[in-house]
Amino acid sequence: MNLGIFGGTFNPPHMGHVIVAEQVRIQFVLDKILFIPSYISPHKREGEEQLSRHRFAMTSLTVHDNQWFDCTDIEITKPAPSYTIDTLKELKQLYPQDELFLIVGADNYREFQTWKEPENILEMVTLIVMNRPHYPMEVNEHVPSEKVIFSIVPDIGISSSDIREKIHHGESIRYLVPDRVLQYIEEHKLYK
Repeated sequence: MNLGIFGGTFNPPHMGHVIVAEQVRIQFVLDKILFIPSYISPHKREGEEQLSRHRFAMTSLTVHDNQWFDCTDIEITKPAPSYTIDTLKELKQLYPQDELFLIVGADNYREFQTWKEPENILEMVTLIVMNRPHYPMEVNEHVPSEKVIFSIVPDIGISSSDIREKIHHGESIRYLVPDRVLQYIEEHKLYK
């Protein structure tokens, strides 16, 4: 099975996330894409543990009706921030027969050599690099070309930070997030 791994804060998850994930899935014939909300250290922001659970719940709601998407709390259940290498080692144990594809934006690819154990990451995965606004699709000479494939995805123009800002100012976010996520945000009074 070809398994795509799509990590992010998903704070909150929005339509842009699922649109680009679907494009990548189709382009590279991935059998499944696993969404992985990241854990942020509680030292960075008070209440992050609670917000992490909300982010996982919202991401699960976002992907639940797509048979090719799934969501895991593999990083959120850890007591400390998890590095990509640690998550991948765990996933390799869970999916030993699968070929893993790590989906990243051009911004992250550009700095990939600064990640923890980048060489070991590349032993486990092929990178799928998506275009991002304001980041040219340039080859990173620190990453072997045979371990990278580029994906041109639509520039959706939706960001989680803009959504949080809209909520804070009482503006509508309808059609920016799935209806279930909108209901969840309203019910839990998030980002007020």
